[in-house]
Formats: sequence, structure tokens, C-alpha cells
Amino acid sequence: MAAEKNVYRLQGLTCTNCAAKFEKNIRQIDTVEDVQLNFGASKLTVTGDASILQLEEAGAFDGIKVFPEKQRVIKQHIPFWKKRENQTTIASLILLLAGYGVSTSNGGNNWLSIALFLAAILIGGYSLMKEGLRNLSKLDFDMSTLMTIAVIGAALIGDWAEGAVVVFLFSVSEALESYSIDKARNSISSLIDIAPSTAIVLRGGKEFEVDVENLQINDVILIKPGQKIAMDGEVIQGDSSVNQAAITGESVPVHKVLGDEVFAGTLNEEGSLQVRVTKLAEDTTIAKIIHLVEEAQAEKAPTQQFVDRFAKYYTPAILVISLLIMVIPPLTMGGLWGEWFYKGLVVLVVGCPCALVISTPIAIVTAIGNAARNGVLIKGGIHLEETGQIKVIAFDKTGTLTEGRPEVTDIISVSSMTEDEVLLQAASIEKFSQHPLASSIMRAAEKLTDSLIEVENFQSITGKGAKAVIDGQLVHVGSPNLYREMSPLGSSFEQQILDLQQQGKTVMMVWSEKGLNGIIAVADQVRKSSLSIIQKLYTIGIEKTVMLTGDNHSTAKAIGQQLGLSEVKAELLPHEKVQMIKSLRQYGKVAMVGDGVNDAPALATANVGIAMGGAGTDTALETADIALMADDLEKLPYTIKLSKRTKQVILQNISIALGLKVLALLLIIPGWLTLWMAVMADMGATVIVVLNSLRLMRNNV
Repeated sequence: MAAEKNVYRLQGLTCTNCAAKFEKNIRQIDTVEDVQLNFGASKLTVTGDASILQLEEAGAFDGIKVFPEKQRVIKQHIPFWKKRENQTTIASLILLLAGYGVSTSNGGNNWLSIALFLAAILIGGYSLMKEGLRNLSKLDFDMSTLMTIAVIGAALIGDWAEGAVVVFLFSVSEALESYSIDKARNSISSLIDIAPSTAIVLRGGKEFEVDVENLQINDVILIKPGQKIAMDGEVIQGDSSVNQAAITGESVPVHKVLGDEVFAGTLNEEGSLQVRVTKLAEDTTIAKIIHLVEEAQAEKAPTQQFVDRFAKYYTPAILVISLLIMVIPPLTMGGLWGEWFYKGLVVLVVGCPCALVISTPIAIVTAIGNAARNGVLIKGGIHLEETGQIKVIAFDKTGTLTEGRPEVTDIISVSSMTEDEVLLQAASIEKFSQHPLASSIMRAAEKLTDSLIEVENFQSITGKGAKAVIDGQLVHVGSPNLYREMSPLGSSFEQQILDLQQQGKTVMMVWSEKGLNGIIAVADQVRKSSLSIIQKLYTIGIEKTVMLTGDNHSTAKAIGQQLGLSEVKAELLPHEKVQMIKSLRQYGKVAMVGDGVNDAPALATANVGIAMGGAGTDTALETADIALMADDLEKLPYTIKLSKRTKQVILQNISIALGLKVLALLLIIPGWLTLWMAVMADMGATVIVVLNSLRLMRNNV
């Protein structure tokens, strides 16, 4: 029997080291089989049996609070000066300044200044020392342990003031780091708070307010003007403008009428709506976005994997170097033990890899959160990094570069049948097809007075058309190429087809065993934004844009020229699109943009698969590496720029983390680096790295 898996949300998780220790403590609970801790999302998954009390005991060292995943946690805002850790830091600063004042006026280390410095150490560093000494007893060397050794070492050599400064600086940097990380996590918590926790449900003509978790599919909810929509559903009464920015990133409200789909977390502006619930609370679009974003933040990017491997060897190496500096010079060169012990302490503090370890995850977490708030779902750090390296973008045509709502423009009968009869015959077969061109024929047939004909033995011919038996005769609806495979086309028909295609229209033939019945032309309007998006892509470093389509060469070429695409590949079957993506890799990393439905294989083959219309289809969310929640390309240049910016910030962070370490280590040689300066270098680097990463929260990437 499989062990039970429980998911919890955490409060008070302050640093990556604390997260690793918390996870280690939980693993030591006998009844726990496995633990997964997502630092970015403050989320914990425990396989096995463990109570919330046991989990909170495991995190007591950092004051971690544990809540069941589905429980709505109301965050209480505590004023800065009321937080216990800030009160002790302020008290430590006052005692530190008093100690310096006394030592300046009375000279040197007198008993009063030592007492003040000691009080500053004990009050400001109580929790630090308690944790550090506990870790030291287990030979567990984290930041708390290193700082505790540094403070005790400073006291042992009589440098009380230095020990007090170390404690104060450590407290300040911890507060800043905790604040900054909470700020980054807000990108997720703000998503969780988008959808209301209750809804007004209509039952027996009366209104009841119920928790969204208690709503069932087919319940009818009432949304009044100015209220947020609580659940995904379908409008069954009323019409209104709905602001979908929270889900799709679209700034312009969308007018919703009877039969339209609405999403939880979107804002109803002026009208009253009755909505039939179509998904449970845990299955809504916003719930899926939150789940996928949290999974994405837990996934390590390639740069982060490298940094983690580096830190694994770096920390023990620093410990060994520090010990050697303390011991070898006094033994071999007759140096003073106190002097070299102090230098060893400085190396120990400088060598702490905090800033390096956090340099990548904090940037990834912030960037993915920013993207989610802007209607772009990036499903992992690896996809975020790769998007910035893309050189070639391949686009599907229908529904991506075009509106995806083709309309019948021409019906030409070339037999004894009327135009309406040709259309009716085609619609009777296409009724069973999922292709966008089939839907255009169905829409045109709705205007006819006659009802559709019963057909038998329907069969789809992938990428070419369909066939079925009507009144005992086999009838085909398909491309000119499919017709040519069966029978040659006369030159007059070829010219008619070419003329229509050169106008950017897609041509379909309708024929039976007796011969050609008619020609139907369909046009799909190019999206108004497509041209400007393609131009923007060139300006941000995309070298090649390619359109992949199953449509004919003439139509594809007309659209390609209209949009300024580098290349057009037409008359492709789904497996040929995959081959085309592979061949495009010779130019660099390739992204494929489509709707996530018909082009799933091509999306999977590309370095980065990008699906549009993620808010409307589960398939797009599942198949793509990146989902643009709105049904347009507006956010594509933003996504690429965000990726490039994130890569820059990560490299800046690593450079800052290592650069400050190298500089500090060089200052040790002439003896210029003091213990408090070492703390400043280490903690300063951590704070700078975190604050630098928070710049990715800005929307004007």
C-alpha cells in the first residue's frame, strides 16, 4: 500500500540553508518516507505519517509554521518595530554604540565597555548562538555555526567590540534577506489570493454564500458588478465586460455574453452575470497556473545545478583552508597564535557561500512569478534560461499568426449541383472533423435552409481532408493535392485554384466517384498584431522567423510576405513539421509557437515549445514549456526579454557573490580585513544579490 502524501504551506522559511536543515530534520522522523521542499513557493510535500506539531518541531530553529495546503492562511501584518528579532537588533545596536562611547572616553577595554559589548552579543545574538552551538555539537557547519565560531573566537582573543559588531551586522542582514525573499514569494501568494474564497450560489431562487471548495459542477453562481468571478464556468444569463488581466495579461476587458467561458479570479465590471460552474475549485485555470508555477519554481535551472555542485566542494575547502591558516603559520613560521587564529576566523566568515547558493534560485523564482502575473506561464528554470538563447522561432499559421477563424469566401460549382448543394455536401462530411477549416464550412452551412445529409463510414485523411459515403457514393472533401493523387486536374481548374491561392485563400475541393462537384475557398484573416510582433522579435535578437503550415504554397507565401517572415514552409503534414524543427536547429536554438493542440509533436521537438491560449485549453498548459495565457502573441517579445534579463541578473549575482569573496580574501594577506568587514562582505553580497534579483519584479523588463 502506497504511503499517504500530504502537502503543506509554510510561513517563516527565511533562507536556503534553513530550508535544507528543515528538510533534513523532517527526514529524521521515523514515520516519514520522503520529503520535497519547494523553497521558492514555501511549500512542503511529505510522504508518510507526520503531524503538523512534529513538522513545526522540525522547523522550530527558524520559527517555521506549517499549514495544510488548502487552508487559507491570513497573513497578519506585524509592524517593523514589534517584531522580536528587530527589537533585539535595535537593542544590540544601542548597547554596541554605548560600548564604543564608553571605550572611547575611558580608553581601551575597560570592564564597563566589555560588559556593554557582551550584553550586545547576548541580546542580539541569542538565537544565533543557540542555533550555532547546537549545530557545532553535531559538526553541522552552516552560516549560524560559522558566525558563532567567529563571535566566540573574537571574545577569546579579547576583541569584544568586533564580536558585537559581527552579531549586529548578521542580524541586520538576516532581516533584510528575509524581507527580500518574502517580497519575491509575494509573486506566488498574490496569485493564490486572486480568486475569491466564497461565492454567491443560487438554489431554489435564493442566494447563499458558500466556500468555493463546496461548489459542485453545474451549480449556478451570481456575479454582481464589481465582483471577482469565483469559479471557471459558462455564462447562462446576462452580459458584461470582464477584466481578464489576472489570467491572460490582457489589459482590455473582454465582453462576455451567453455561452461564453469565464475564469476564476477575473473581474466582472458593469453587468450582472449568472454562471454555470464547469470546474471544481482545485481544477480551475488559476489553480492550475498556481500549481504549475510552484512546480516550475522548484525545478532547478542549469546554472543553479552548476552552482549547487560548485558549493558542495567549495564549503569544505574553505573550512580546511581556514584551519590550515590557524595552525600552519604559527607552527612553521613562529607567528603569533592569536594573530593567525583571527585570520583563520576571517577566512571562515568570508568563505561562507550564502550569496552564491541563493544567486540563481532567487532570480528564477522572481522572474517566473513576474511572468505569471503578466499572463505567461513558464514551466521551469531550464525553459526560462533557454528562451533567452533562442535564435529561430517557428510559427504555426492557423490560429497563431492568423485569427484561427477562417470564413468561406467563394463557392464555385463545376457540376450540375448548385453552390448550396456543394456546401451542404461538404458540411455533412466536415461535421465529424476537428480541423479549423471544417468549422468555417459548418458556420457557412448554418445559413442554409436545408439540414445536413446523413453520411456513413466517415474517415479523416490526416493533413489532406476527409471522406464519407453519401447516398451510396464515396464523396471526398480535401486539398487540391489530395484530388491530384486520385485524378489529374484540368488546366482551367488549376488556374482557378492558383488565382484563389494568390489572394491568400485556402482552396478545398468536393468530388465524388462521378467527378469534381465544386471548389470552396476559405480565408483566415491575419492577426492585426502579427506584423508588429514579428518586427519586435527581430529587434530583440531573433535571427530567423519561419511559418510552418499544412496550407498550400501560394497562400502561405502571400501571408509570409505580408508579415515579413524569413521563410515559409507549406504543405507540411504533422510529422513533417517535426522534421522541419529538427532541420532548423542548424541555425541555433529553436522555439515553436502554436496552439498546443494540432502541433504538440512539433512543440515537444523544439528547444522551447510555446502554446497560445493557455487560459482556454488544458492541452496548451500541459503540452508546452511556456503557455501564453491570452489567445495572441502580444506577450512573446516580453517573455524573450524577461528570459534574457534573468540570465543577465543571474550572471551579475554570481559575479557579485564570487567577486566580493575574492576581494575580501586578497585583503586578508596584508592583514587589512577585519572580522566585521568579513561579515559585511559576506552578508553584503547576499543582500545585494537578493535586491538585484528583485529588479525582475518590475513589469518594464
